[in-house]
Amino acid sequence: MTIVFVGLPASGKTTLGRALAARLGLEFVDVDQVIEDRAAKTIAEIFVDEGEAHFRGLERDTTLELLGPPDEPAKRVLSLGGGAVMDDQIRDALAGHDVIWLQVSVTHATRRVGMNVMRPLVLGDVRANLERLQAEREPLYREVARHEIDTTDRRPEALVDAILELLGGSR
Repeated sequence: MTIVFVGLPASGKTTLGRALAARLGLEFVDVDQVIEDRAAKTIAEIFVDEGEAHFRGLERDTTLELLGPPDEPAKRVLSLGGGAVMDDQIRDALAGHDVIWLQVSVTHATRRVGMNVMRPLVLGDVRANLERLQAEREPLYREVARHEIDTTDRRPEALVDAILELLGGSR
C-alpha cells in the first residue's frame, strides 16, 4: 500500500512526503512534479495553455498510475495535488491505502503560499481562495483519510515522528 498525502496547497505534502520517505527508505513521488516533468511545463502553464479540465485529466491518469494496488507493501510516499480528491476515480482508488490528510489553518497556508504564481487556483485574494478550496475539499479529504494531522506551526521533524506514530510506529 502506498502512503499518500492529501491536503490544501501549502499544507506540507511535499516537504513531509520527502522527509517521511527518507526516514522510511522509500521513494517519494510528487504527482504535480511528475505531470510537470512529462508535460515539460509548469502546472500554471498547463492551466493557461490547456485549461483546468485538461490538467485534471492528467492528474487523474498520473495519480491512478502511481498509486498501484493497495494490497502491495508500501513502495513509495505519494503527494497528491490539493484538488485530486475532487475526482471520483481517485477517491475510489485511495481506498486501502494509508491516506494522511495534512490539515493546515487558512491563515498559516496563506502565509506559506504568499503570492506564489505557481499555484493557479489561489491567485488573487489568496486567503479567500484558500477558504473556498477548504470548504469545497474538506469533506472529501475527510472521506479518503485514514489519518489526520494538523501541520499548523509544527516543525517537519516533529510531524514525521507524529506521522510514524499514526502509521503504527516502525514500518
